Amino acid sequence: MTTSKMQVRLDQASGAWRLRRRSKGREADTLPDPSMPPGTDRIPELRHIILLMMENHSFDNYLGRLGRGEGLPEPLPVNRTYEGRPIPAYRFSRTDQNAVSPSQSWRSSHIQYAEGRNDGFARAVEDMAPDTNPALGMGHWGEEDLPFYYDLARTFPLADRWFSSCLGPTFPNRRFLIAATANGLIDDAIASIIDHPRTGTIFDLLNRYRVSWVNYHHVPPLQLWREQAGVRGRRVAAHTLGGLLTRVDYRAKGHVRCTANVYPLGLARTVGHLRHIDQFFKDAASGHLPAVSIVDPDFDTCSEENPQDIQVGESFAADVIDAVMHGPAWSHTVLIWFYDEHGGYFDHVPPPAAVPPDDVPPHSLADSKGALEWVGRHLHLWTSLRHQDDAGGAYDRYGFRVPAAMISPRARPDFVTSTVFDHTSALRMIEEKWNLPSLTRRDASVTAPWEMLDLDGPPYFAVPPKMSAPARPGVWRRY
Repeated sequence: MTTSKMQVRLDQASGAWRLRRRSKGREADTLPDPSMPPGTDRIPELRHIILLMMENHSFDNYLGRLGRGEGLPEPLPVNRTYEGRPIPAYRFSRTDQNAVSPSQSWRSSHIQYAEGRNDGFARAVEDMAPDTNPALGMGHWGEEDLPFYYDLARTFPLADRWFSSCLGPTFPNRRFLIAATANGLIDDAIASIIDHPRTGTIFDLLNRYRVSWVNYHHVPPLQLWREQAGVRGRRVAAHTLGGLLTRVDYRAKGHVRCTANVYPLGLARTVGHLRHIDQFFKDAASGHLPAVSIVDPDFDTCSEENPQDIQVGESFAADVIDAVMHGPAWSHTVLIWFYDEHGGYFDHVPPPAAVPPDDVPPHSLADSKGALEWVGRHLHLWTSLRHQDDAGGAYDRYGFRVPAAMISPRARPDFVTSTVFDHTSALRMIEEKWNLPSLTRRDASVTAPWEMLDLDGPPYFAVPPKMSAPARPGVWRRY
């Protein structure tokens, strides 16, 4: 890896990390380069980092047939049901998904992990949805289904050891992306997220050091402002409790309005940085993208979460990537395409151990006492939630592998890395570029994916490559 222009100094000292509230004096202890002020741009070759995080697919489920990186082994892996019936990995015959299975809940993910054997994917379906075909967790798709993604993963640097941040669902993993901790969350229950990490989020740091950022989303602007009009105190509790009373479910669905929403108590400081997806395409076309962008899919229609048709999500991602590659800011941009977690779909590589982010243990809302317990039991919500959360485990292990590629004019051609990354690696990349302190032990300990770039030589992809069209025409880009 060429690092002469980066001079990245990683003082990780994770054993000495103490969880604490942010203060400028103490932040200096974990700066990538303590000789420079925080907020200093250490890598001016790049001006824009874009994070395009899609939903719910493992590496084997999407790229197992790619023939690049470590995909599905031969003979194809087999999982067994509780009765011992063998179910081998197989290719799905259609691109829409079952509405209820497989599951990526905390419990399901730990059943699938099976103490490192990765042989519990069929049993996890039986456990969560006994009347559903247990083979659903063993299916995968191929190039005929996802031509744009396959071309993308063959053209640009591919990471075949990018793991989700924990063995759990959407909310905890997206929390790791923006805060390097789930802050104890293990499910997607809306009423579980009335909190904020003591060390803050990357948004807090970007705001403090005046690094521009935007979270682009699909919620109509008026609707988002109406939903977030009361983002403080009792209004947050009322809004969040309303979501709980409407539904408790292990799938995020439309409850995720944007990635920033997974820490709603911080929205008072972030709402001014939320933009509709139409604005993303305008900003990409005009060259006015911020320093950091999080581009969210529509979590109801094009995130690729079940029961959606995966080709609809591919068309959205293709439009986003095409807009970046053909915009005037391309020469100074890096985009990471990746997934929040595996969605309950099979992967054969056991997740390795990870550094626990902090001293906040996993906990379930179903263990609440007082008013929430009474409400939950009265509405019969706790039974489902308790089952989804019923597993041991901590944040000391990564979740399953997910697809991940880096798209940039400075991307290394014909490059596959097997370095272990997780979502906090993207966070660490932002921290190292702008000399920002780490948030928790996790991002202090991880490796940022700089090796996927060549910052010394001429940009290999200065002229954007022509990519295969997605299986479905894009309908998202209107500017």
